[in-house]
Amino acid sequence: MVRLLQSRKRVFWEALILTIVVFLFGLLIGIFYESTKSSDMNEYYVNSELSLMDIFALNSLLSINSQNCDVLTSSNLEFADKIYQEAVILEKYESVGKVTEHMEVVHKRYDVLRTFLWINTIKTSEKCEKDYSTVVYLYEYFSKDLTQKAKQNVWSKILSDLKQEQGGNILLIPIASDTNLSSLSALTAKFNITSYPVVIINEKHVISDLSSVQELERYLK
Repeated sequence: MVRLLQSRKRVFWEALILTIVVFLFGLLIGIFYESTKSSDMNEYYVNSELSLMDIFALNSLLSINSQNCDVLTSSNLEFADKIYQEAVILEKYESVGKVTEHMEVVHKRYDVLRTFLWINTIKTSEKCEKDYSTVVYLYEYFSKDLTQKAKQNVWSKILSDLKQEQGGNILLIPIASDTNLSSLSALTAKFNITSYPVVIINEKHVISDLSSVQELERYLK
């Protein structure tokens, strides 16, 4: 009887120790993953920030030499594609784990970059002839409403399909509308937007009801 009790105690302690080891190992893996994820996104952001600064420098040159239009237009398109792909990566990171405060800050920093890009695209079109369409997608990042989230997922898929079909014919800029960016608020004030999501094409067409790629294509250049 004593031996049986001792055996059960030993099994209990062995199971407890194993559970603690597994828990700590999982915790360390989680910390390492979050650290790696944050490091990756910071590196992406720094590179994108440098690319945007380079575009601003090119834009400044337009006042000196108008022949830089082709280079600036190409740079805008390349940069838009770059941060769009990084937005997809960021979304994947957020989908597999809890959205931390740090990730929210990273997301907001990217929204600032995208807003800068939109402003720069508008300024470029005033100086250079544009042979592509600007498609800005405004959505709510912090929404907890499941219906709203489902709607935005559908819109994101439609816009992704549009980008795949149109390629360099469109400059797609997704921006969260609820991150309290003064520059974005000032930029969108003239469109009198009352609800989200919306798509703004070439600063002329505001689309608040969307169900297919074809609905967007008729507004493109």
